[in-house]
Order: sequence, then C-alpha cells, then structure tokens
Amino acid sequence: MTVGEIDYRRLFRLDGKRAVVVGAGSGIGREAARALAAQGATVVCADRDADAATDTAAGIETDVPATSFELDVLDRAAVRAAAVQLGPVDVLVFTAATNVRKRLLDYGDDEFDRVVDLNLRASFDLVRAFGGPMAERGRGSIIGFSSIRAVTVEPGQGVYAATKAGLVQLLRTAAAELGPRGVRVNAVAPGVVETPLTAQIKADPAWHGAYAAKSALRRWAQPHEMAGAVVYLASDAASFVTGSVLTVDGGWTAVDGRYEPPG
Repeated sequence: MTVGEIDYRRLFRLDGKRAVVVGAGSGIGREAARALAAQGATVVCADRDADAATDTAAGIETDVPATSFELDVLDRAAVRAAAVQLGPVDVLVFTAATNVRKRLLDYGDDEFDRVVDLNLRASFDLVRAFGGPMAERGRGSIIGFSSIRAVTVEPGQGVYAATKAGLVQLLRTAAAELGPRGVRVNAVAPGVVETPLTAQIKADPAWHGAYAAKSALRRWAQPHEMAGAVVYLASDAASFVTGSVLTVDGGWTAVDGRYEPPG
C-alpha cells in the first residue's frame, strides 16, 4: 500500500473489528472498552464481576451494542472455553492485576502465589488461548498491561514488580513467535493511576502526594488517560508496532532519580 492510498482520517478507526477487554468491569479496563467501542469496534466486556461487566457494556452507546461476559481468569479451563465460545477476536486487552504491598521477607507463600497467579500465569493463559486462534486467522492485536514497576524499584512492591517485568518478556516473546503469523503483541506500562488497585495508597494523603510528585506532570493519572494507548495499539496506526512497551507514566521513568540542584 502506498502513502497515497492511506486514509489517515480512519487511521485509528476499528470498524469491523471485535475486541475482548478482560477487566472491563472497572478502572482502566472499563475506559479501554469504552474507547475501543467509540472507534467502531464491537466490544465484549469481560470481568470476574458479572454485574460490573454488564454495567460497562450497558454504558457503551454505539451502533453495535457491547456485550458482557463473565470470566474468572484464574480458572484456566474457563479461559480456554471463553476463547472458543467468543469466536473470532481481533483485539484482546487484559488489565486484571493484584498487589500485596509487603517487603519480601514479610511475604507469605499464599500471597506470593496470589500475585503471580493473577498477574503472570493468567496472562500466559490468555495469550495462549486467544493468540492461537488469531495466529490461525493471520491477524490480531494483543495488549497487556504491565507497569513502570517492571523497570523501577520500590521496597514493598518486589513481587508485583517481578510479575510485571515477567509479563513484558512474556509479551515480547509472544510478539516474536506470533509476528510471522500476523499477530502483534504489545504492553502498556502505566505509572500511578487512580483505580481500585491503588485506592489504599490514594487514601493516605502522604502517599498520594509523594506519588504525585514523582512524575514530571506532578499528578496521578486517570483511567481514561490509558485509553488512547490501547486504541493506538489496537488500530492500523500501530500496524508496524509489536514487541513494544508503551509507557504512559506522566514522565515518571524519564525523571526517576532526578536531582534538582539548589538555587
């Protein structure tokens, strides 16, 4: 296709594409589902909380109604069954994650397993279950949510950080393996976002202020500020983007460790 044949007015449009958003019941997942639908995608809002998924779908007012789907990604058989039941999918977005904020020596075995199971193992299951059929059809875009914690250290977030760093390498490997078959795989790495996952620290004024001060923009992100990255990676605007990590952190990693001299 030559440059003259590209309709740049439709570069981010997703008409005719079907997207499944896992974690669509709240936060970033909900905003991602809304944004994808606004660009023309037919969206399936999947979440462990069936009522929350239904609420998200009901709030999407487009020509093609969004639908909801109850899915517990910790149930490996359910993930495989969902990929079959939902049929052809062009875009997969998954945001579900958990965190136990404890230093490594204080971690319990069950807490470790809980964080790793949801953040990493479930992501592995989703990539395999949906990526396989995408590869068979010769097209698709998979977008997983990592974190700046994949590259930055904070005491008390070691296990969470390890899962997010592991997820990046999992997705990069999937990009390498599935790319020859037409499937793109990328990660979005947010900074601090006001979601249910961060409600505990947001409630502490000292923590809230300290986190806000770390970014170049000196504030927290809102969930809708992640939606543009999802639309971009799902669309033809990112047709040559795979194996990448799109950092959406208000400049946190750019200025991490900054020193501001006096005067």
